Formats: sequence, structure tokens, C-alpha cells
Amino acid sequence: MTHSVADIEALFALPFNDLLHRAHSTHRENFDANAVQVSTLLSIKTGGCSEDCGYCSQSARHNTGVERGGLMSLDEVIEAASAAKAKGATRFCMGAAWRGPKDRDIQPVKEMIQAVNGLGLETCVTLGMLKEGQAEELAAAGLDYYNHNIDTAPEYYDQIITTHSYDDRIDTLNKVRGAGIKVCCGGIVGLGESRRHRAGLLAQLAAMDPVPDSVPINMLVRIPGTPVADDDSNKGVEPLEFVRTIAVARIVMPTSMVRLSAGREAMPDYLQAMCFFAGANSIFYGEKLLTTGNPDTNTDMQMFNDLGIKPMEVEIPHKGECRKAS
Repeated sequence: MTHSVADIEALFALPFNDLLHRAHSTHRENFDANAVQVSTLLSIKTGGCSEDCGYCSQSARHNTGVERGGLMSLDEVIEAASAAKAKGATRFCMGAAWRGPKDRDIQPVKEMIQAVNGLGLETCVTLGMLKEGQAEELAAAGLDYYNHNIDTAPEYYDQIITTHSYDDRIDTLNKVRGAGIKVCCGGIVGLGESRRHRAGLLAQLAAMDPVPDSVPINMLVRIPGTPVADDDSNKGVEPLEFVRTIAVARIVMPTSMVRLSAGREAMPDYLQAMCFFAGANSIFYGEKLLTTGNPDTNTDMQMFNDLGIKPMEVEIPHKGECRKAS
């Protein structure tokens, strides 16, 4: 079903209770309303990125105090993935601060994918923009998901990023789909965008063919030294507007996993509970995302217990078993 920006704006404008009722009903039609998929994210190569993404602490163009590091060793990644699995994660995501990987970078990443697969975890990587043939190599290594967010509406994109275009992002997503890898693609709210821009972001995501399997919705984490955070005119996004964004995402992408991503550390439990009711059914789990904080695992498990939520069981057919986060 095609959703125009105007259609999605109309959803945003619904009375709050009506919107949440519709979103929650849609959620129950497609998912267990009391199960949340748990992922862990590891920065396998931090800092020094040549891009100028206005929100990012890892850009070499911003003075954020993040030090540039090299690619982690395979043993370090296996240790982190094993620890994530022991704490209940079912998907392990690996991010590298690159404009895009060089051909020489692909082999060590493939080895990481194969090793994490061998632990019985789903694998996801976010490496930036891919060249011809690289997606196929990652697919051959057994990669389950490739994350490449479109961040915001096309017409607002150049207000946030100038070193690559929105179309460059779409090109990589097409390469990923063509290689048979599942797409993880979402965006960020609180960049100074309008509600129409938020509607435009969701319209673009919902129009993808196929719709992304996983849709991370990030609330901006204001990192000093980044242009978006240092812009005093940017007031961010109100909590209820964030919940509305989650709810509309669930309605227009009813079968996608909607991930409550960056920004959870600043969200009280009641706000996260509203997001789960509105249709969020995935989180990043663990004390750190790429460079920013995240609630610790004990805090998340206590919240799950309070809400009667259980970690989602995930079948991983090519690994020959079903893993349960517990």
C-alpha cells in the first residue's frame, strides 16, 4: 500500500488515543504485543569518518573528543558477541565509521560475520556506502542484515549531510537488496526537522520495495561538537511526538520490526512503555551503542519484568537452531 506524505501527516494529526489504538491494533495483528527483539551493537572501527553527518560524533570534521581507532581484531569481536549472547541478545550488529569499506576491509569483516554466525546469532553490519560486488561478498559470508539509515526526508537531507547525497544512500540499499541481504533502514528524529519532514521520512521507508525488515527510529542524542547539537534553534522533539512517530511507523509498516534505538538512555520507563504499546518491538541492548550511552542490561530486564515483556524468540534457520533471549 502506498502512503503519501499527506496521508502520513493525517495519521500524525489524529487524536493521540485514536492513533495509539490504531497502531496497537495493527501491532497485535502482526506480532506478539508482549515480545521485544533484543540486539547488541558494537563499534568495530571508531572515529575518523570523512563524512560530515551533522549529528555524528565519529566525523573527523567535528570536535567531539572521539578518538580514531583501527579495526577491532576478530578475537575482540568474538569476545563481545559471546558476552552479548550470554546476556540475551539474539542479533549482533557491527558498525564501522567509514564512508564505505575499501576492498581490503571486506575480508576481515567477512571473518567477523562468519564467527558471529557460528555463535548462533543473527548478524548485521553498518559499514557505509558499498561498492559494486561488496554486498555479494557479505552475503556469501552469511550476513543477515545490512543497516543503512536514510536519516530524514529527502528534501531535508542536505541540511544535515553534504558529503554524500540521499540518492547515494538509496544506491547502497539497492545493492544490499540485490544481494539478497535483509535491509535495516530507519532515521533520526530531533534533527530540527518539521512534522512534515518526519512524515516524509516514513513515507520513503514505507515505499521501499520490499519494506525494510527492520526500522530503527532514533531520538537524537545531542553530542557537543556536532552541528545539530550546537544549533540553539534546534529544540529537538517532544516525547509525545516521538511516540506518535513510532505509532505512525507501525501503521504504515505493519510487518517490519520497529526498533526503539538511540536516545533510550534519556527516556523514562513510562515513555518507553508507550513506545512499546505504539508498536516498537526491538531495542538495542547493552551499556553502549557506537559511542553513546544506553541503559544497562539489568535496567532493561527490570523494565521488561515490570511491563510483562519477554525477549523475542528468533529462528535462525541457516544456523540450525532457535535462540531464545533469556
